[in-house]
Amino acid sequence: MRTTALIFAAVLLLISGAGVDAAESYPARPIRLVVPSGAGGITDILARIIAQKVTDNLGQQVVVDNRPGASGIVGSQIVAKATPDGYTLLMVFPSHPVNPSLVPKMPYDTVRAFAPITMVSAVSSVLIVGADSPAKSARDLIAMARERPGRMNFGSVGRGSLGHLSAELLRSMTGVNITHVSYKGSPQVLSALLAGEINLYFIASAGTVVPLAKAGRVRPLAVTTKERLPILPEVPPVAEAVPGYEARGTNGILAPAGTPRAVINRLHREIVRIVRSPEFVEQLTAQGATPVGSTPPEFGAAIRADIEKWAKVIKEAGIRAY
Repeated sequence: MRTTALIFAAVLLLISGAGVDAAESYPARPIRLVVPSGAGGITDILARIIAQKVTDNLGQQVVVDNRPGASGIVGSQIVAKATPDGYTLLMVFPSHPVNPSLVPKMPYDTVRAFAPITMVSAVSSVLIVGADSPAKSARDLIAMARERPGRMNFGSVGRGSLGHLSAELLRSMTGVNITHVSYKGSPQVLSALLAGEINLYFIASAGTVVPLAKAGRVRPLAVTTKERLPILPEVPPVAEAVPGYEARGTNGILAPAGTPRAVINRLHREIVRIVRSPEFVEQLTAQGATPVGSTPPEFGAAIRADIEKWAKVIKEAGIRAY
């Protein structure tokens, strides 16, 4: 028994030493950061900032690889099947925890296929109406919708988008009867709002709202996160009108499941240092997002909670799968 115990202890020591060696020698070659969306969006912008900073700090190039398609599934599948060695990473965006409830046969398990590294940012939608709307607050808008059941509508950039789900959550929590109208993109939704074709829009880009509000073209009524946004300090959370309401999207970085813990920890330290730097915070805040820098377990728990939350909203709303 004593001999067996000694052998077991020796094996554990070897494994532990291998993990330390892996962390100390990592990275030994360029890292690929897959962004499952097109170039130019907020997810891509954040990924490129982090990639450049990690390149500078670790001495190996981090290459951003845009792989859009199927609401992020195409790029995510690439990383789910990659070798778990820390050289292929994934930058996820708000559709990541939503897809399991919309896609009947996912090509990977959203939770088990990945190892969380950190949540980079939390993203808020902004509830806006046209400047000529009689609604001056979220409470006003909800009251109007109750007085006109089935006669008010909201726009979104597509089924299952953060803006769509933000409105569906409001409908679920207040019982208002409002109709969804889907458009190809945010410019089309904004045009419809300004033309009076729709009554409200949960826009997922707070940075876009600021110049429109200053120009008197739209009126921001509320933000969907629990806290106010620094770029819209006068705009209260929806939760002030609807207690418990929160519709938060997230950007974060994952690795394939099975990536060595020492490598995950090394990446976590480097990325969180970037996320919490004054320069990054300033850039993120200007986009209307909130820097986070969570631990791997915290990010994993947030993903699981979001999957459960949005699954309930999608089921209640009867949103059809892709």
